[in-house]
Amino acid sequence: MLTRRDTFAIGLGASAVALLPATAFADAVEDWITAYTGGAAMEEGGVTITAPEIAENGNTVPVSVSAEGATEIVLVATGNPTPGLGRFTFGPGSGAPMIATRIRLGRTQDVVAIAKMADGTFKTTRVEVKVTIGGCGG
Repeated sequence: MLTRRDTFAIGLGASAVALLPATAFADAVEDWITAYTGGAAMEEGGVTITAPEIAENGNTVPVSVSAEGATEIVLVATGNPTPGLGRFTFGPGSGAPMIATRIRLGRTQDVVAIAKMADGTFKTTRVEVKVTIGGCGG
């Protein structure tokens, strides 16, 4: 059972996360990407992201990603408190490595796609999505 004091503390914690400087989110994103790639270098290009330039509502932003020769694709939102949005794995019988989904964005930010290629290298690209109404409490 939550007391008023517990509820207040939870509210303060959530407010503190919302007020974190952009550098705190950037550090979390870099840490997340480094953990995923093992610190390997990423080549720009070879990945295509299709997303709206302006999302009227951050709750449901349609995004599709394709990367020829990829065995895995991950999506990252650079301005969300939890940057990892999804990890999609493709087997030999999967056909074209392409995903389409809807994501939640709390504010205007970059959406990054990282493709792990069959030879173990990584390719990446990013697009900025402007959000007019926040989806993560905004």
